[in-house]
Amino acid sequence: MLNEQASIEKLRWIMTQLRDPTTGCPWDIKQDFASITSHTLEEAYEVVDAIEQGDFIELEKELGDLLFQVIFYSELGKEQQHFDLDTVIAAICEKLIRRHPHVFAQASLQTDEEIKANWENEKALEREQKNQQQMGENAVLDKLSILADIPKNLPALSQAAKIQKRCSHVGFDWDNMPDVFAKIEEEVQEVKDELEADTLDKKALAEELGDLMFAVVNLCRHAKEDPETLLRQANKKFSKRFVGVEEQVNQSGKSFTEHDLAELESYWQQVKIQEKQVNSQK
Repeated sequence: MLNEQASIEKLRWIMTQLRDPTTGCPWDIKQDFASITSHTLEEAYEVVDAIEQGDFIELEKELGDLLFQVIFYSELGKEQQHFDLDTVIAAICEKLIRRHPHVFAQASLQTDEEIKANWENEKALEREQKNQQQMGENAVLDKLSILADIPKNLPALSQAAKIQKRCSHVGFDWDNMPDVFAKIEEEVQEVKDELEADTLDKKALAEELGDLMFAVVNLCRHAKEDPETLLRQANKKFSKRFVGVEEQVNQSGKSFTEHDLAELESYWQQVKIQEKQVNSQK
């Protein structure tokens, strides 16, 4: 097997060797489902980072690392007789075919809205079937919430967007942008009220700030933008501009603490001007 051409089968073989209780790797042998979840999240973020950097050489490597996570979970599932790689692949094939009736069946779904609605309907049906399996067909009063299977470990922005999308699918949503903005303005005012109160209630302030962020995520969703991606882009833009400010501080011969805020703001504006000039030349 060592000399065979790279393939999924070779990767599965490598995994079994790593987990061999006698000759395998001590680190791999002691892992379980819970212990490798943090590595899975890390690998997924590294894939995203490589894409955002446009580094396709690195992306190839990171995708391999992410694929290995699937192989690892599948091997654990096989050892514990829950599932294996073949059943994992079978499950995703069945799901993709069923969720795309406009491709694999005779359904006519033309617009993005129709396709997304069908996707959400299929997911709702899956939740209903899962509910029946877990609680029995007569357990109507114990029906699972439409929010029940949203992963708790999602990044908070992505989790908020997913919650809102689920609620929107059943009609619990603003139907126009003015109402979305009005909610943000309402939350901003409530934050101001807490800050201007005679006695600062930190718990109440934190709650209102959370509500404000949730409302802003809703605006991103209505604008058909992913809030997690937008914030990463904003972080990247800010970091790049701040590096430009640092360069000007270094050139000035003075430390950061020797500058007042007006001087630093002036550097910031110069960086923005230079950025616009560079972008206009592209």
